[in-house]
Amino acid sequence: MSDTYTRPDKMLRDDRASTDLLGMEVVEMSEGHSVVTMLVRADMLNGHAITHGGLVFTLADTAFAMACNTEGSVTVSSGAEIVFYAPSHEGDLLEATATLRSKRGRNGIYDVQVTNQSGIIAEFRGHSRTVPSEKVARNNG
Repeated sequence: MSDTYTRPDKMLRDDRASTDLLGMEVVEMSEGHSVVTMLVRADMLNGHAITHGGLVFTLADTAFAMACNTEGSVTVSSGAEIVFYAPSHEGDLLEATATLRSKRGRNGIYDVQVTNQSGIIAEFRGHSRTVPSEKVARNNG
């Protein structure tokens, strides 16, 4: 099994969209739990001058991915949903906290709260599925 998919720290380093493009940082990680932050920049705002919802989703999804893969297995999303409660703005430090809620066999449910300095701005629920590593490995041939 390739360590590319079994080690969350390496998985995040290889996730250039989250780290290089969006500047996310993992500040806490343990089995079934993670905390990921992202500073909102001007280029992350939508036409209403608030953080683009897709980027809030991406932050929550990254925290979900880190929490899902802390056990060393290959776990991917089988679905997710988000509810937005309040906007965030340029200069806000967003924090996504992911927590395992339920796990049965190869399926899991994780809740992610996204906050800024004013409180909760969104809640995300992710559904995970543990799969064989060959199913996600890129075909290099």
